[in-house]
Amino acid sequence: MKDKKALFILIPFLLFVIIVGALAIVGDRIPDNPPETVGNTAGNLNNSGYFCEYDGKVYFANAYDSNTLYSMDPSEQNIKKLGNASAKNILAGGKYLYYYQTGASGDAGIGALRTVRSFNRCKLNGTDVTGLTRDPIVSAQLVGSNLYIMTSGDNGPLFYRMGIDKSGKTDLADYEINPACAVNGTIYYNGTQENHYLYALNTSTDSISTLWDGNLWYPIAQGDYIYYMDVENNYRLCRYSLSRNEVEVLTEERTDCFNVGYGYVYYQVNGGEACLKCMRDDGSDSWVIAEGNYTAIHMTSQYVYFQMFGETSTWYHSPLGSQSYSGFDAARQAALDALKK
Repeated sequence: MKDKKALFILIPFLLFVIIVGALAIVGDRIPDNPPETVGNTAGNLNNSGYFCEYDGKVYFANAYDSNTLYSMDPSEQNIKKLGNASAKNILAGGKYLYYYQTGASGDAGIGALRTVRSFNRCKLNGTDVTGLTRDPIVSAQLVGSNLYIMTSGDNGPLFYRMGIDKSGKTDLADYEINPACAVNGTIYYNGTQENHYLYALNTSTDSISTLWDGNLWYPIAQGDYIYYMDVENNYRLCRYSLSRNEVEVLTEERTDCFNVGYGYVYYQVNGGEACLKCMRDDGSDSWVIAEGNYTAIHMTSQYVYFQMFGETSTWYHSPLGSQSYSGFDAARQAALDALKK
């Protein structure tokens, strides 16, 4: 009788432990993303990935607060600070953000040198931060449920794939592959070894194919077109039609950096008359946004953001398609408000 009573007590207890353990495992599991998931636009990532729009929110590195991670509506309302990490290469997919932590709010002087650099995953509200790798990140992209990461360490460059749950790390290349441009499971990139051809990496098979023997840099896919900087011709902006195998010159001006989206191309003109310009994505109707040297051109559905070259503590913004720009005062005020808390 005593043994039966003990069993009656033990069995429910064991079932309870098993159920709790199973729920804990399921709760900690990172759910897979839809296969078409892409973490950020190529244009944003090629400009350091300081802005990322996802599911009705814009996640950004607030330059007025040491590039700390913030969120806001695309209309720049409801700006919120998400922790203390200084971030770049921001990606979003599923219920999570991914970013390269380069420091923390208020880092300065010798203390900043001790800050751990880490590629992290966190929830969309900035909580539950998990370090995925401490490799020095050059560029990273989220494709489906995998992260494609380009690093550059003491042993040279390394390009690899890793699951969003930190599993299944697989080395793919010991040379530079920029994974920024990803569409429908394909990563488009320019060569970095013997040539600057256009290549395609099929993320389902890890196979690489040559698409075009051009001489390009920073490819950005938009529909049937690949927008790029023409290395052979003074870094002018062009676009290449994948279906027609044709090149269209968008501008003969030498370009330092550019971004494409929402029907527009924003680009920095190099030279004696340096300026930030905008044109339609077919190369028509170009106009000057701001005179001088600008960089870090990022686009969301409502604004373009950029910085003056050498001035990393300020953001400027301009409504898409407009001819005016101003300081991003709402982000500055949000940083000041955060300091008071």
